[in-house]
Amino acid sequence: MTSFSVTADDMEAIALGGAFLGTGGGGDPYIGKLMAKQVIARHGPVKVISADDLADDALCIPVCMMGAPTVMVEKLPNGEEAREALSQLETFLGRKADALLCIEAGGLNSTIPYAVAAATGLPLVDGDGMGRAFPELQMVTLTIHGISATPMVLADDKGNSSVINAISNRWTERLARCQTVEMGGAALVALYPMSGAQVKRGILHGSMSLIKEIGETMASERRANRNPADALVRRLDGKRLFTGRVVDIDRRTVGGFARGRAEFKGMDEDEGRNFTVEFQNEFLICRDDKDDLLAVTPDLICALDADGGLPVTTEQLRYGLAVTIIGLSCDPQWATPEGLELVGPRYFGYEQDYVPLRELSR
Repeated sequence: MTSFSVTADDMEAIALGGAFLGTGGGGDPYIGKLMAKQVIARHGPVKVISADDLADDALCIPVCMMGAPTVMVEKLPNGEEAREALSQLETFLGRKADALLCIEAGGLNSTIPYAVAAATGLPLVDGDGMGRAFPELQMVTLTIHGISATPMVLADDKGNSSVINAISNRWTERLARCQTVEMGGAALVALYPMSGAQVKRGILHGSMSLIKEIGETMASERRANRNPADALVRRLDGKRLFTGRVVDIDRRTVGGFARGRAEFKGMDEDEGRNFTVEFQNEFLICRDDKDDLLAVTPDLICALDADGGLPVTTEQLRYGLAVTIIGLSCDPQWATPEGLELVGPRYFGYEQDYVPLRELSR
């Protein structure tokens, strides 16, 4: 893979692509897009590099938002929290970062690193730790490869910050989640400091390129007055699960997560059928009215507005909204026993084993 530059104008496509791959989570892409566009316009384009371009002893640090996406709609970051978290982690480690990384491909968390990269002049690695979005800190391929989430720094909008050292990535999640709740439900964090060698081994490569390409495809289809769903299904070898209108939505913020269930009445070719999608920040399981499984984590369940063709996040779901739900196969690392232990349906409390999307009939 070769490096490329991202301008303020490119953030439109990146926000679209990140929101789509975010499977309903990762925070509102609009907020992150505005943050990144403003900083890039001030400081210049961001260089995105292949992980192969990193020296093995380079220091790479992911930056992201932690908390309930619903909170970020009303509690906007001031733009300094993520840079403060990065700066404090560098101070703790006693050295400057050589590159930044997106921890997940999703909404706010696929755009915030661009803002921090532009402000610091650091390159951003073409990859991430999920290939989608998941709700908990340990739910990254880095955990599968034995890379520690700590030391980690959290920073909030009021100027508070905290350093965490934990015995495991699962304990990092537990301790950081408590602090995030006390910080108002959302915080900006710097974590998983790793070497270039660990980056090459542990991340999902090429996801920043893919996010940009997906967003460009969506923008092109919408300019041609076409809903992007069909083009995305073809490009990503996905499956259209259903098109339906929200008839009931149960959504609440519990323990720092946006949890809930949405019920849909089928439209067009799905008229006469009903569907449910359950979520915990991200869409996790999809069934029809016969209780047949249509898709389940770690495979991706992505939502598009059936009218405008824009990605729909969990906090945007509302009564009457028409959506098309698309299923995508996860990265093979997630379908391993180690991956399913981290992000399979039973971890989230569902009495359901993982069944690959390709083995499920629509």
